[in-house]
Amino acid sequence: MSEQYLSVGQVNNYIKNIFEAEGMLHNICIYGEVSSYKISNNIAYFNLTDETGLLSCVLFNANKFDVPQIGDVVLVVGTVSYYAKGGKLSFNAYQIAPYGKGVLYEKFLKLKAELEGKGYFDISRKIPLPERVTKVGVVTSATGAVIQDIINVTTRRNPTVNIVLYPVKVQGVGAETEIVKGIEFFNNYDVDVVIVARGGGSIEDLQPFNTEVVATATYSSTKPIVSAVGHETDFTIIDFVADLRAPTPSAAAECVVNLLADDFMLIESYVNTMYDAVSSKINNYYIECENSANRMCYAVSGVLTKIESTAKSYMDKFGYLISSKIDSCEHKLEILKSKIESLNPMNILNKGYAKIEKDGRTIKSSKHMKSGNKYDIVFADGKTEVVGV
Repeated sequence: MSEQYLSVGQVNNYIKNIFEAEGMLHNICIYGEVSSYKISNNIAYFNLTDETGLLSCVLFNANKFDVPQIGDVVLVVGTVSYYAKGGKLSFNAYQIAPYGKGVLYEKFLKLKAELEGKGYFDISRKIPLPERVTKVGVVTSATGAVIQDIINVTTRRNPTVNIVLYPVKVQGVGAETEIVKGIEFFNNYDVDVVIVARGGGSIEDLQPFNTEVVATATYSSTKPIVSAVGHETDFTIIDFVADLRAPTPSAAAECVVNLLADDFMLIESYVNTMYDAVSSKINNYYIECENSANRMCYAVSGVLTKIESTAKSYMDKFGYLISSKIDSCEHKLEILKSKIESLNPMNILNKGYAKIEKDGRTIKSSKHMKSGNKYDIVFADGKTEVVGV
């Protein structure tokens, strides 16, 4: 028995150094069946098995990859690692893909990185969907459930919306060319939005939608593009370039086609808004007319008051003038009266004077008296008859 003793840590570190020094265990691809899969803090912990054994795996940044189902055979790229502190062997993966699709997946990641670098995925260049559509262009197969799903959803939501189909192959040789032609066709056709769609399938089936020509046609489109390729868990290059990615073709129709009921509500809202606007306008005109009438009444009242005041002033002046004239006339009349009174012979007679009359004519001179004629001597209180001598 050896006298040299090693600690647990020394043994574990020795094993760790062996794995780290072994270059054949770095950046290798392995495949196996997923027997368990759990994600915690964006780190996936899973086991790969085959008929001979089990390998514990760790995948960082797990949200970048599709979650495999238990029983799926996958291809994993990474490095064998020994965790000295826990004394556990594991495979640290940085890529995971369905088995048999590793090459396509690598091409997918490479093209995705290239297009992202060119700005194909930038949010700022994406075209917003119109609020209301009347015509939808669809690039998909003429047969199958996809176009029927889109028609059914569109008809249910808004039967007034027209659907124009550009039939294409959605998989196989030449499919990407037909898809590009469909997108280009609708860029010169009267549609509001374009849906590029197909049902689910394998990565080989979805390959036409992972090509640069389809991505470029989508990027160059002047019409908004909605991508609806595969199932909800399927991601293709066109999904990142499109203006909107829908998880399914039915969901694409849901996103694009507005509810007819919403249109009715919008129209009702417009009518109510117009009614309120007209009512407000009429009310404003009524208030304005009422204010104008009040201003006119005030103005007329002011004019009438001014006229009344002016008339009263003139009347006062006229009355004053008439009164002054009357007073003047009365004064003159008094003067005349006084003069007349002063000239009244009766007044003179009252002072003891008398006058001589002959047949009612006043005798003003003794020369006019003749002897023997009868004359009347008029006193203030009567007269007496005398005979001239």
